[in-house]
This record gives sequence, C-alpha cells and structure tokens, in this order.
Amino acid sequence: MLKINEMSYSFPQKDLYKKISFELSYGQHCAFIGSSGIGKSTLIDMIMDPEEYMYDGTIEIEPGCRIGYVSQFPRLDGAEDTRVFEYIGREFISLQNEIQAICLRMETASEVDSLLEEYQNTLDTYHAIGGDDFESMIDRKLNLAGLMDLKDKLISELSGGEFKLVQVIMEMLVKPDILIMDEPDVFLDYRNLNSLKDLINSHKGILLVVTHNRYLLSHCFNKILHLENMDIQEFNGRYIDYNLEMLQAKIEMQELAIMDDEEIERNDLLIEKLRFLANQNAEASKGRSVNAKVKIQERLKARRVKAPFLAIRQPDMNFNSDTPLEDIVPLRVKDYSVAFDDVLLENVSFEIGSTDKVALIGANGTGKTTLLKDIYENSKESIEIGDGIKVSYLSQLQGEMLDGSNSIADELFHAGLKSYDEIRMLVSRYGFDEEAIDQKIDALSGGEKNMLQLAKASVSDANLLLLDEPTSHLDTYSQVALEYAIEDYKGSILMISHDYHTIVNCMDYVLIIEDRAIRRMSIRKFRKMIYDKHFDKDYLEIEQKKKSIERQIELALKEKNFEDAKVMSEQLEVLIKSM
Repeated sequence: MLKINEMSYSFPQKDLYKKISFELSYGQHCAFIGSSGIGKSTLIDMIMDPEEYMYDGTIEIEPGCRIGYVSQFPRLDGAEDTRVFEYIGREFISLQNEIQAICLRMETASEVDSLLEEYQNTLDTYHAIGGDDFESMIDRKLNLAGLMDLKDKLISELSGGEFKLVQVIMEMLVKPDILIMDEPDVFLDYRNLNSLKDLINSHKGILLVVTHNRYLLSHCFNKILHLENMDIQEFNGRYIDYNLEMLQAKIEMQELAIMDDEEIERNDLLIEKLRFLANQNAEASKGRSVNAKVKIQERLKARRVKAPFLAIRQPDMNFNSDTPLEDIVPLRVKDYSVAFDDVLLENVSFEIGSTDKVALIGANGTGKTTLLKDIYENSKESIEIGDGIKVSYLSQLQGEMLDGSNSIADELFHAGLKSYDEIRMLVSRYGFDEEAIDQKIDALSGGEKNMLQLAKASVSDANLLLLDEPTSHLDTYSQVALEYAIEDYKGSILMISHDYHTIVNCMDYVLIIEDRAIRRMSIRKFRKMIYDKHFDKDYLEIEQKKKSIERQIELALKEKNFEDAKVMSEQLEVLIKSM
C-alpha cells in the first residue's frame, strides 16, 4: 500500500534520512518512534505531499489509496458553531448534498448523460465510505470512545482532548486505506487516552501513528518503525518485544565491544613492536607483518562502531537548586477560585512542602493550566509564594515561554548563560547537536521545544518548579531522563501530567481536581484508582517491576557486569511474556 525505497533527504542545516526503506501493508497498526527532532513529522509531511519535497529515492503509494490524517496540532477551521454529529459526518453530508444537487440539475437539463456519470461517481464514492450507514457508524464510534453525550454539543464546547478524539473518529469513519496520526495522544486525560486506545484497536485499516506514549505503545501496535541517526528499522511485533530485543542486542554488542577493545589494545602494542623490528632489520617480511596487523586492527575498529539504533544517548537532565528552605512553605493557595463560562475551581486551598513532588491531575478542561499559570504570575491574593523561593515555569503552550524568532543560543543567553561554551555543554546534555545552537526556535519540533524549556529550568536555580505537561512531545528516552532528574531534585515541584508512568515513578502524592474542588491523594490510592477505572488490573504493577529490572540492567552495563545483565534480561523476558 505504501513503500519508501532508498530515500535520502536533508535540510540546509541537517541531514534527516540516508537511504531509508520500509513499507506498510494491510492489517498493520504501526507505531512510528524515534528521538525528538529526528524527522518523524517531516517524513509524514513528505508522504502526504511528496511533490513539495526534493529528495532522493522513491515514495510509492498504491493507485487509488485514500490517506487520512490527524494533525499533531488540530485546528477548528471555522467549525466552532458546528455540532459534533455534523462535524464528524461532514463528508457524508457533503456527498448527500452533492447527490441531491445533481438530481435537481437533471430535472431541467436537456442533456443528462454527463450528469448521470457524475451522479454515479458521486454515489459510488458515498457507498465506498459506508454512506448508507453513516449515522449508526457515528453512534458506534462515539459510544466506543465514551463520547455519546457530546453528540449534540458544539465543537467550541469541547475540551482539547475531546476535540482530538472527535477528529480521530471523523478520519476513521471515511475508511481511509492508510490513516496517519501525528501524536494524537498529546494532552489527553486518562479517560480519553483509554478511548484513543479503543479506537485504534477497533480500526480495520492501516495505521501509521507517531507516538511516545508508553501505554499506547504497549497496547496498540503490531509493527514498529524506529527512526534514528538518519536510518530506519522495521520490527514486526509489539513495542515491548522490540525494546527487549534492543536491550539484549545492546548487552551483546557492549560485551563484544569490550573484547574488541582488549584485542585492539593488544594489537596496538604488537604493531608498535613489529614496526620497531622492521625499522631495525629493514626486512620486507617484517613490513608485511605490520601491514597485515594494521588491516586486522582496522576491521576490529570498524566492527566496534555501534549500530545506529543502539547508539542513542539518553539526555543528562538535572535541575539545580539551592539547599531546600525547610522552614519555609514554598507555595500556599487559600480560597482560590477561577471561572470562565462555568466555575472551574471554587475556594480551593492547599500548600506544598519544600521538597514535595506533587502531581496536579484532573479531566481536560477542569482549570489545571489556569491555576498553574496564576501561581507563576503570583498576582492573586489567594496565592502566596514563600520568601526566598525562586519559581521556574514550563508551559504546555510553548510560545508563552520561548520566543520563536530567537535562536537556541539567544534563548539561553537570556536565561543567564554567559558564553557559547556554557551553551554548547548544556545543549549537548539535553540531546541537541552542537550546530543546533544557532537554529531558530520556530524550526524546532514540539519535543525539542520542551527540552529547551527543561534546559532553561535547569539553569534557573529555582527551588519551585511549575511543570505543565512536561512529558508531552518528549521521546521515551527523554521521559525517563526527566523522571531521574525529578527524583534527584532538591526543591519542590507542582506538575500537571496525564502520564501515569511519570506520576507513579517520581511523585510523592497527587492533588486531584473533581467537582470544582481539590483533594489530596496518596500515590498508593492513585495507583488503585488507575487500576479500577482505566487499566488492566496488574498493568502498572508489572510496569514497575519491568522498570526496576531495566534500571538494574543499566547499572550492570555501566559496571561491565555482562553476566548479571544477561541473567536479568532473561528475567525481563519472562516478565514481558506475561504482559
């Protein structure tokens, strides 16, 4: 249905792909993964509109193939006053209107042959997408997603997560041969994330989905496309099986690399000795021995080069802060209220301790972002920031905290760094290439913009971090790096997140918004709530065990303890088979 063959493409400042090839066939639900800024969205744009790009290689799409698309950043496009049912069914309704208009024209036309052909073509299109049954199809999809109560609402009344799901349903209903979705999970709450999972798993056509969401990756796909270091790798199977295979390959390759290093060191000594003897004796045979050993050495060094999918460097994040101010409450909120058309929060009160890591959760549209922004601006009497507390804020609306016309270097100079050397060291730790420091922020991917916000936070010396969906757009390597940084941070954090992995892995407790109020919940109760409402009974339990073993393997590899790493990888394999 879709085949990419030997394709290469470069921006003026960056090479993206070098002779990559893959194909998508019937029945495949494919997760498209890779580090932030590696070129996933660009490749999707190229598939959607190949004529707009100058590239080497070929993009082959089967004739007549219908491609649907759900954007990373959905737009209303003037549909604010349209009801959900009409919005989802607008292609069907448009075809119905077109058929009726052709019939009216035929009533008065003197020549109807061309109109009959137009009528038949339009009718065939209508039938091909299931037009005779479209109303019940809409009901079934809304019911599957748990959105039946939205059927008669205006699009303008939906939350961002609800609108994203409505777009997914609309694209699925017209039965595209290939449906491409670019990060459809971003900012979805737990309920909507589960709805997206059900919609993906119910879809009969080919799917190509860019996602970093660990829950979707584990539950929705039977093929993985992994883009890294200008190359692409195909894997037919589950994401967790792919990760295991990658980890086992990494253990094997690192062990081989150690053996090769030892052999290279021995050969270096031998080559020096042979060169000395050849110079002393001026014998041709000695020279030939040196050349032979040099060629062996070159082969060993070439073999030592890591495969592009194992040479992925996890960012090295950390958030600096002064010694915690233990006698000061960094944040106190008392009788805070906020309302737009409806009251979102009413007279809520809470406080956060000097080392508390707190997740702020709740359904889409309950006032979380407004509360966090009001805390950052600190302009309301109901909000009190403690003496000596320095605040840093990461916004999910990245343009609020980043000037798109700035380069990365400009932004970091404004954040307080004094030299290009400091900037180079920082951006390298956060996964950027050195050449990227002069790149305009508007040209960065969503994940790269969040990484830049996190880099700015790391040099702010803040002892209170306000993080609004910090894992959104981040690749899985960066998500794990962020979790480690949060665990090591000495200050306090208030974080909005729908990523239960991050919450369970590094938060102390949860503040949950329900019925215009905020209540505190322990992580243990939060986990139980997630079990009962949204996920399989043992899912998070197994995920925690899996994470623990993976961390132990990581430490074993750092210590070059390959035997223990192999034993633990076998334990991990048994655990994964139970998922």
